[in-house]
Amino acid sequence: MKITINQRTFERFIDYNQIKKRIRLIGIQLNVAYESQHPVFIGVLNGCFMFMADLMKQIHIASEISFVKLASYDGVDRREQVDELIGLDVDLRNREVIIVEDIVDTGNSLKHTMDLVNAQKPASVAVCTLLLKPAAVQHSFGNIAYVGFEIPNDFVVGYGLDYQGLGRTLPDIYREIPSLSDPSL
Repeated sequence: MKITINQRTFERFIDYNQIKKRIRLIGIQLNVAYESQHPVFIGVLNGCFMFMADLMKQIHIASEISFVKLASYDGVDRREQVDELIGLDVDLRNREVIIVEDIVDTGNSLKHTMDLVNAQKPASVAVCTLLLKPAAVQHSFGNIAYVGFEIPNDFVVGYGLDYQGLGRTLPDIYREIPSLSDPSL
């Protein structure tokens, strides 16, 4: 199945049923890893909202939820600068923290979030991301512990991910099909 968003064409890449199965497995891993603890899940908005909602349905341990809102894209292009639109509103000192991301590509947003979290001196910080683009990551992270899918450095939309504000509500994840006129081909 193909879709078009603002003159860009995308094809289905990861089906919602695959996403649900992977989230269920991640939920089991988190429940076991944090069984006797009381972690705080920090979601990075806007992209994480669908992933985090489905993930939290699989979490059966005592936990808390909070969010930060960052902006690191200008349409389709990643920016070096990360803007903090909503900051942390919970005390993380000596807490177990799980940062929930929709996607880690360059890692700029994750680095910014890690800096915010680590400034509060938590007991531990783990990262849970639905998508990871290893070829695009520009920072070193030793704590990306839970990954739904490793993907190539393709532009993706759907399941919380957008292109110019569109495509977030698609249940599946789609990747862009490069046009034949694209000079990078």
